[in-house]
Amino acid sequence: MTMDLSMLWYLVPSVIMFTAGVFGFITRRNMIAMLISLELILNSADLNFVIFNRFLFPGQMEGMIFTLFAIAIAAAETAVAIAIIINIYRSLGNTDINSAKEMRH
Repeated sequence: MTMDLSMLWYLVPSVIMFTAGVFGFITRRNMIAMLISLELILNSADLNFVIFNRFLFPGQMEGMIFTLFAIAIAAAETAVAIAIIINIYRSLGNTDINSAKEMRH
């Protein structure tokens, strides 16, 4: 299978988003920054679903529908994560991941 050059123009931003998300998730110690990085990774995956659906199966909508479900699940996950982060902030006074690890002990 040969990759169309126009498909590559769509995949490059997705790779950049994914790389920035992984880098941010690994290097950040703030829970909010880690959540934003995780959202970048999920949005990159959603973009890939749409790209491959459009170029491999142009008449079908499965990739688009799957992306809508993934966005809805990501929104619910973000709401739960923010609620947890708010409770940790109320308990500890900061959102540093190292402080939250100390709560276990």
